[in-house]
Amino acid sequence: MSKILLENMEFFAYHGCFKEEQIIGNQFIVNLEIETDTQDAELSDKLKDTVNYQEVYNTIRKQVDVKSHLLEHVARRILDAVMEKFDGISHLKVKISKMNPPMGGKMKCVSLEMERSKDA
Repeated sequence: MSKILLENMEFFAYHGCFKEEQIIGNQFIVNLEIETDTQDAELSDKLKDTVNYQEVYNTIRKQVDVKSHLLEHVARRILDAVMEKFDGISHLKVKISKMNPPMGGKMKCVSLEMERSKDA
């Protein structure tokens, strides 16, 4: 098994419980960890034998573009979409960070991590 990591993907989106967040938007950072068997790709050197991370990125972008109130909802959609679209993934872990959240004080970010295994 190997891990493919898509790290610190930056998106501007309109997620949040406050009306202002859904109008003004915010910066979000997404990290995705994919566990998959890469043995065929290691030997063949062919993209068709592994998870195409450009397509994974596009799948994530599509989900991040859909407005949600909660990071939990966005994370669930990302896990569902990636797991459904790509064969050979045994485990996924996503981390979504909302930068400078409106908390009434200075804070770098608030983050949510969620995981999913193929069997779950």
